[in-house]
Amino acid sequence: MKQRLLMLMTASLFAAGTAWADTIEDAEAANRLGDFAASIRIIRPLAQKGDARAQHSLGVMHSNGMGTVKDHAEAAKWFRLAATQGLASAQRNLGVMYESGLGVIQDYAEAVKWYRLAAAQGNESAQSNLGVMYSSGRGVPKNDVEAVKWYRLAAAQGDESAQYNLGVMYANGQGITMDAIRAYMWFILAAEKGDVDAMKYRDTLSRRMTPQQLNEARDQASACQARNFSGCD
Repeated sequence: MKQRLLMLMTASLFAAGTAWADTIEDAEAANRLGDFAASIRIIRPLAQKGDARAQHSLGVMHSNGMGTVKDHAEAAKWFRLAATQGLASAQRNLGVMYESGLGVIQDYAEAVKWYRLAAAQGNESAQSNLGVMYSSGRGVPKNDVEAVKWYRLAAAQGDESAQYNLGVMYANGQGITMDAIRAYMWFILAAEKGDVDAMKYRDTLSRRMTPQQLNEARDQASACQARNFSGCD
């Protein structure tokens, strides 16, 4: 199953928050210029004062080596501080650290714990990753029905990894009734976001489907996109 890795996009570093009101513009400007050292000088004091968003961003910068030495243990420390304050993105990233053994001892059960907390807050990447844990039986007993549940929630929010994985579940009849049309629909949607595996499975599945089935799947995919993935499954 396909899984999203650490959320390390610089665009996610500077979420709005009241504690950032006087410094966010400077941090954003430094980040746009690639001056990560200046950006981290702004972020670190906020993180040390307990701002969860700043703590998460500092973890991201340590994970990427942006303005500082790459240090997964230090990243995990800051993710944990933000995660314990309930920040979903930090909970999700801490889950990845535990699943991958980055900066912490690998622990699938602990990864599931943090994914579940973030997923309960609607974090689509955590929902997708939690589905993978259920599909693979890592940290939890293998449960394809539960995996489908989490893939659906993430797919409805546009997560292409979950859309691809949901297509696989439909194609194989895992945790759900086999349905080539629905599988093809999800492969189309994930492929249109550039998912290479979805493109491959879409093309493979198409050779086993009738023209009528293909047209129906394409119509469903178009309708799903028009609804912004809501109510598609």
